[in-house]
Amino acid sequence: MSAPILPISGVPLPEAIRHVGQARSGNGGFQEVLSTAIQSVQGATQSASTAVESFLAGEGGELHTTILAAQRAQLAFEMFLQARNKVVSAYQEIMRMQM
Repeated sequence: MSAPILPISGVPLPEAIRHVGQARSGNGGFQEVLSTAIQSVQGATQSASTAVESFLAGEGGELHTTILAAQRAQLAFEMFLQARNKVVSAYQEIMRMQM
């Protein structure tokens, strides 16, 4: 007999979203959320850069972990870019409103 099918567990949130949620719980406001998101993207980029450099130098590290770090950095940047685009779009829409 085969084992029963187990339920699907929850998907963990990406690091950038988790930091935004933590910043939102404080009283820092939009500036704190924005700076936390920027720091998260920078951290992912630095981590990917370090992983690529160590892989190319032959200091250990596997190819798939290097590629995953680079993809995480790219996705974090793209997510931040889309959030920025939404904020700019909302600002432009507010500026077009007539009083």
